[in-house]
Amino acid sequence: DAAESLSAEHLAHLTTISRAATRMGGLIDDLLQFSHVGRTELQKTHVDLNALVRETLDDLKPETDGRNIAWNIHPLPPVLADRSLLHMVLLNLLSNAVKFTGARAEATIEIGAADDDGGKTAIFIRDNGAGFDQQYAGKLFGAFQRLHSQAEFAGSGVGLANVQRIIHRHGGQVWAEGEVDRGAKFYFSIQKA
Repeated sequence: DAAESLSAEHLAHLTTISRAATRMGGLIDDLLQFSHVGRTELQKTHVDLNALVRETLDDLKPETDGRNIAWNIHPLPPVLADRSLLHMVLLNLLSNAVKFTGARAEATIEIGAADDDGGKTAIFIRDNGAGFDQQYAGKLFGAFQRLHSQAEFAGSGVGLANVQRIIHRHGGQVWAEGEVDRGAKFYFSIQKA
């Protein structure tokens, strides 16, 4: 209501405050989700990963509409997992792949699986995006650990920490491979159904 009576400098300060409050609200939501993931009892069931990937891609439509993304989705095995938590894992990893390929005229995102010993399967998500320096791969899954600035790529730095926490609770592992400006490949292992 008072916008007309404020100077450009005051409006800029209010814009900064508003953006910071929005970012803080998002961060608090992410931290609450991170805390919740650690306390939620697992409800393991047989999960059709192919259907779950399709559902997750539908959730990402607002982020992918208008983008030129080549999806290469291989057949995925059924797994034994908490479906809602596994959905969070896929949503985080696929959302990151979409975000970090944003500067590409044509993004390529691949989803596949490889058998692992011990009754597990390793699921991977590969992209041709911004990538990262492999020497810092160990920092990726820590809360608030960012390898790119907030100005380059928005985010709270909690998403991959959530992925790791969920997969560890399922008895699996997470890891990543990357190269600066040549893309990244994220893996998680999960029990086969």
